[in-house]
Amino acid sequence: MSLPKVHHIGIIMNGVTGRMGTNQHLVRSICAIRAEGGIKTAKGDIIMPDPILVGRNPGKLQQLAKTHGVERTTTNLDAALADPYNTVYFDAQITSQRADAVKRAIAAEKHVYCEKPTAVSTDSAYELYQIAQKAGVKHGVVQDKLWLPGLVKLRTLISSGFFGDILSVRGEFGYWVFDGKTPVAPQRPSWNYRKEDDGGIISDMLCHWRYVIDNLFGDIKALSCIGATHVKERIDEYGNPYTCTADDSAYATFELTNGVIVNFNSSWTVRVRRDDLLTIQVDGTKGSAVAGLRDCLVQHESATPRPTWNPDVDSDIDHLNAWTRVPDYQIFDNAFKIQWELFLRHVVADEPWKYTLLEGAKGVQLTELGIRSWEERRWVDVSRLEA
Repeated sequence: MSLPKVHHIGIIMNGVTGRMGTNQHLVRSICAIRAEGGIKTAKGDIIMPDPILVGRNPGKLQQLAKTHGVERTTTNLDAALADPYNTVYFDAQITSQRADAVKRAIAAEKHVYCEKPTAVSTDSAYELYQIAQKAGVKHGVVQDKLWLPGLVKLRTLISSGFFGDILSVRGEFGYWVFDGKTPVAPQRPSWNYRKEDDGGIISDMLCHWRYVIDNLFGDIKALSCIGATHVKERIDEYGNPYTCTADDSAYATFELTNGVIVNFNSSWTVRVRRDDLLTIQVDGTKGSAVAGLRDCLVQHESATPRPTWNPDVDSDIDHLNAWTRVPDYQIFDNAFKIQWELFLRHVVADEPWKYTLLEGAKGVQLTELGIRSWEERRWVDVSRLEA
């Protein structure tokens, strides 16, 4: 028996020294794939990613590479792009720097994969899609939440017809991000709270809600959104106070073309009393479900209690325990890693892929329209971005 063909794929990883880039993309995705012996294609070939870490701080890059067994680092992006061995460019920089770097990568004939938002405006994000299409390179955007175990279970329920007709969806996302004025360190970087640095929870989270809604519930017809900057001052990474100029909370309602109403509350100023940092409740004519990051609870029509309103006595219904947990019917891998594997199979073996830069542009479009709705205090229609 002959050995499988091994495709060594040089991947330029730009901006992975941050928390998300290091933990999810480098360690739990690319390094994990390498440790498992690569990715097997449908034809039986093996894809072995070979990352080169790119950034501005050589010491930080070298330490990160040494810690995780990566051999290649550079502070020279142009040199990495000029090397024909590197065929994929990945971008996890701050949003304002992404579009220019992705354009340079496309000009160098690299396949491109990047974090969201893909750009700071819909026009710029859509332009990236058009440039990539014209160049003939393969391209994609991170849409990790689609592979979270809780959402995978939710999608299975939808496809099985469990809900009957879906009526409404309620999403709650967020947690308390410390402001730095107590001994507890903030969990998010200071630029997230500065509008001038393209921060803000609308820009950060509505990109996620776009692909979650599109893939699970239907096309968005219109939205209404209001943002807020609830915490006015925070302490930055250097111990200096700064004024928060970006929104830290967003309250959005979406009307879908199929009549479903979706509500998403997103906040970095909320204390959690729910099953998870993200919960999505789906109510239908035949049943309901509440999905978190990993778990999903269901309540079928036949098991739904019959409550009556009487605030003068304690209820005899334990509502929280009237739900059934969906079992783990498969082994769930890391969501980021799953999408990386799909993208690299698409690059090497031309296997199916739909999470393109057009989908990234749709996410940016929704954030832009959400901000417009807030500023103009009105409902805004969502137009179709054409492929």
